[in-house]
Amino acid sequence: MTRLQRTLSNVSEGGNDNGCIGIVGGAVAYPNQPALVGQAALRTGSDHVRALVAEPIYEIVASHSPNLLVDRYAGEQFDDDAVDRTRELSEWADAVIIGPGLVDADPGALRDAVDAIDVPVVVDALAIEPALEADLSNAVLTPSGSEDDPIRDAYGSLESCTVETDAVVALTGEVDEIVADGDRNRNETGTSALTVAGTGDTIAGIVGSLLGQGLERADAAELGAWILGKSGELATAEYGPGMVATDVIERIPDTIR
Repeated sequence: MTRLQRTLSNVSEGGNDNGCIGIVGGAVAYPNQPALVGQAALRTGSDHVRALVAEPIYEIVASHSPNLLVDRYAGEQFDDDAVDRTRELSEWADAVIIGPGLVDADPGALRDAVDAIDVPVVVDALAIEPALEADLSNAVLTPSGSEDDPIRDAYGSLESCTVETDAVVALTGEVDEIVADGDRNRNETGTSALTVAGTGDTIAGIVGSLLGQGLERADAAELGAWILGKSGELATAEYGPGMVATDVIERIPDTIR
């Protein structure tokens, strides 16, 4: 049995406490991303998932699922006041995911929010660039192939970034790759249909859930990419090119079993 198989076996067995996950994301232009992330985390096994969103999209996010806890911060933009709410969320959570759909945030506030989070954190999408100025020693960065340019610009390569900051990078693309401690590993599962919108949110939710269940960051990133790819394979077998992100999310429990 490989290390990845042993880790997956431990996750599938579950336990008395599978973790609380906090999500900070969404915007008026992208109100559904926190819900996708939350559903992915719940399907990966988290006990409780709470999304913190801007006031104008609170009702939209809260209406997605009765299983998702939702809270709000005042105003339309993620700013200094939202940093305090993020700190409070992180005191409740075992892991935090920040960035999905958070397109209109103040960069300084995002940097301060990442610094304020003491638990393992997944930094996604447009939160990655400002977070590069924060402490990333407890972070997994989850850029898509179009979101890793700021990392390369700042450090020259993803490998150098992981060495200098101690971050782990889970790069999604045609082939998902995990970079940790200067080493790069390719994920072997997946399908071309995983280019559909929302799969980046899905892997953020999966990795965040695994972190909340106690996995080390590199293990969570590697296993998260494997679960996403295998769930995508199962969904593609049923729906073909018409597969959407929620189809992948619904196959996560089958993959873990």
